[in-house]
Amino acid sequence: MRLYYHPLSTNARRVVLTAAHLGTSLELVAVDFSKGEQRKPEFLRMNPNGWVPVLDDNGFYLHESHAIVQYLADGTPGQTVYPTERRARADVNRWLFWSAQHFQPAVGLLLWECVIKGMMNLGGPDDHEVKRGERLFGEVAPILDAQLKRQWVLGETLTLADLALSAPLTVTEPAKLPLSSYPNLQSWLGRMQTLDAWRKTTA
Repeated sequence: MRLYYHPLSTNARRVVLTAAHLGTSLELVAVDFSKGEQRKPEFLRMNPNGWVPVLDDNGFYLHESHAIVQYLADGTPGQTVYPTERRARADVNRWLFWSAQHFQPAVGLLLWECVIKGMMNLGGPDDHEVKRGERLFGEVAPILDAQLKRQWVLGETLTLADLALSAPLTVTEPAKLPLSSYPNLQSWLGRMQTLDAWRKTTA
């Protein structure tokens, strides 16, 4: 399988991290945003949104990182991160959707303002947008912090919820994510960082 990605994309990081944990081999193909490769017709045929990541599984193109990690888990015999029992799977899905709808956008806004704009010569951070990103992060981080009064997001077993939600926190320092008020979240991130998959996939 081939994954079209960008090394600064935390959405792509979610897939790379999950694949490493599952032991799934992916051929990584970097998409050069500075050259507009994400807007070329051949890329838009794979993902009309013009975003990464995109998984190419022998001509089956799948975008949306949370859908990709589910697909990878479903294709891995014996995996334990995506349960098959109905309620347990629904619980994981609940946090995957929350990640996509609430957590990732908050982190992504700060990453865009504090890192990516400068790298793409689009100017410095917009103070208004930075404050908006901090406000959004401040709305969602307490929810995750409260959930993490345990070892992993859903209890004693690592799941796709942990892999999905931790990926954006790869950029904690450069994006200036305000984690200092969330001790449970910080402790959990520390546990994530000890995983072999995390160490192997950290740039």
